Amino acid sequence: MKQPLNIAVLGAGLMGHGIAQAFAASGHSVAISDPDPNILASALQRIEANLRDIGKPAEPVLANIAVAPSMAAAVKSADVVVEAAPEKLDVKRKLFSEVAANAPPHAILASNTSVIPITRIGEGLPPAARARFLGTHWWNPPYLVPLVEVVRTEYTDPEVFQRMFDLLVELGKRPVKVHRDITGFIGNRLQYALWREAFSLIENGVCDAETIDIVVKNGFGSRYPVLGPMENADLIGLELARDIYDIVIPELSNSRPPSRLLSERIEQGNLGMKSGEGLRAWTSEESSAVRRRLSRHLLNLFT
Repeated sequence: MKQPLNIAVLGAGLMGHGIAQAFAASGHSVAISDPDPNILASALQRIEANLRDIGKPAEPVLANIAVAPSMAAAVKSADVVVEAAPEKLDVKRKLFSEVAANAPPHAILASNTSVIPITRIGEGLPPAARARFLGTHWWNPPYLVPLVEVVRTEYTDPEVFQRMFDLLVELGKRPVKVHRDITGFIGNRLQYALWREAFSLIENGVCDAETIDIVVKNGFGSRYPVLGPMENADLIGLELARDIYDIVIPELSNSRPPSRLLSERIEQGNLGMKSGEGLRAWTSEESSAVRRRLSRHLLNLFT
């Protein structure tokens, strides 16, 4: 590894503590902050639990992490600042305005937003800060999933873009470059295209939610770790891919509003695993089992 850097992670919740863990595990010095004292107070315990679950010693990683009492304290010596705040545009804009005023003038500024265009978040930043501002969309859990989407804007300095990409490679991640700053970037646009069609199939009485999951997990989804969709198109031949496209694509959902199915479930208080029912019904034991299976699968796949 090159010279260790000072990393500031703003937000200690679902994504933030895992991002902090990934940097610290690679030997970087991490300062983590969060406006919620309860979330911040539990960050180190959650990181320790993550490391225990994957069979890694916690002490060397925790030794590289400091809990900062404020955003200003976290970023004051930072070489890289990663924001993992809630997905609210006004919150992120305000935060980065404060970061730009408190971080060193060389610090790379990165947002972990999963869908908001980076350009919109950076509006209002001084030109020098905007040149150091980009997106790094990590995937959950960030200490296991290798993908990070690195998103540039028309204002991002190409050298900054490359430095962040290289840093993530050094962390053992599999970053990709997103050259156009579009809503949802790459991964979530693909994921939500599938979700839109899945919701439509259920709404139109073709199948239920469990069947969707069975089809994906036991059909085309089982190939994805070794065969991406573009590889698959080349595998079957582009003539066949075009013939199927001509037949299927005109029949797919192109609905723009959120799914009626989603809205109905939410109005009924069926919010997913946390409420015991969403698109499917869940006991607490079933929810825990899904999370354990996911962790084991990712560990086997990426470690």
